[in-house]
Amino acid sequence: MYPLLFRHVLSRFDPEFAHHAAMAVIRVLGVPPFSWATRAITAPDRSQQVHALGLTFPSPFGVAAGFDKNAVGVRGLDALGFGHIEVGTITAIPQDGNPKPRLFRLVPDRAVVNRMGFNNRGADAAAERLQALRRRAPRAVVGVNIGKSRVVEVDDAVDDYVASATRLAPLADYLAINVSSPNTPGLRGLQAVETLAPLLRAVKDAAGATPLLVKIAPDLPDEEITAIAQLAVAEGLDGIIAHNTTISRDGLRTDAAVVEAAGAGGLSGAPLKKRSLEVLAVVRAAVPADFCVIAVGGVETAHDVQERLDAGATLVQGYTAFLYRGPLWARQINRGLRGS
Repeated sequence: MYPLLFRHVLSRFDPEFAHHAAMAVIRVLGVPPFSWATRAITAPDRSQQVHALGLTFPSPFGVAAGFDKNAVGVRGLDALGFGHIEVGTITAIPQDGNPKPRLFRLVPDRAVVNRMGFNNRGADAAAERLQALRRRAPRAVVGVNIGKSRVVEVDDAVDDYVASATRLAPLADYLAINVSSPNTPGLRGLQAVETLAPLLRAVKDAAGATPLLVKIAPDLPDEEITAIAQLAVAEGLDGIIAHNTTISRDGLRTDAAVVEAAGAGGLSGAPLKKRSLEVLAVVRAAVPADFCVIAVGGVETAHDVQERLDAGATLVQGYTAFLYRGPLWARQINRGLRGS
């Protein structure tokens, strides 16, 4: 039913407007008694629990950063069956992001192009919401993804990340450093090992006991991915998130004029499936067996999640297919995993 609703109704709305409307419904689903009714049909089976990062995840499948940028929908997303929610990307300084329009559907590819630009209300506002979440039970597993504030020069990025980590790490179940979004000028340059090493070191110090991961781009050559993975291990990080959106437009089925009209930004969704598996293999080969690797990119079905787990992923995240498959997406995947 949802595919028909999407095709004939939801696809007619501006994508960013549709996202905000969906988030409003998700927030309602997180409030009793709606949350009780929702969990009754979506809760993962206890056999699907994953123990990683010193935490217990109800399911290996979670929602990736970018969906809930301001930590406002955590309770609803938890009720919908996601095993963890990674909020953000959050910056130390509030920012509006890039000019609209900045989110575009590529429906034939089941993909999205976004150039949101880390639009969020800032670390202080996120901290207030996370504090409120910590007072509630049951409490979802919440990762916090942090990025560079746009007004901060790249040369001053370390202090900016440290400010966010200091504010948010005590309230997060894990912290993720985003140096791989294509939508903040100069950000991906921080992935170079010589600039990444001091950043990881400083943020790790600020994060204290909170598990720390770094999120990388899929567009890096494999040898650079290997170098970053080895660096993460050497610096004592707890994991890697592989991976962010891509700037590639290769192999798309959407009309070229539509793709060109969407313009610059990160591509996510089904077209990333092949590269996602490749990057996962490169990372897993470069890190110890007990090192946490979260696989992201092109995940649509329980088969896709199981494929990532079989390839060495500790956990799996998705986002774009949520737009195409509807509110019971996590339930579908959890049920599929239980039957596999």
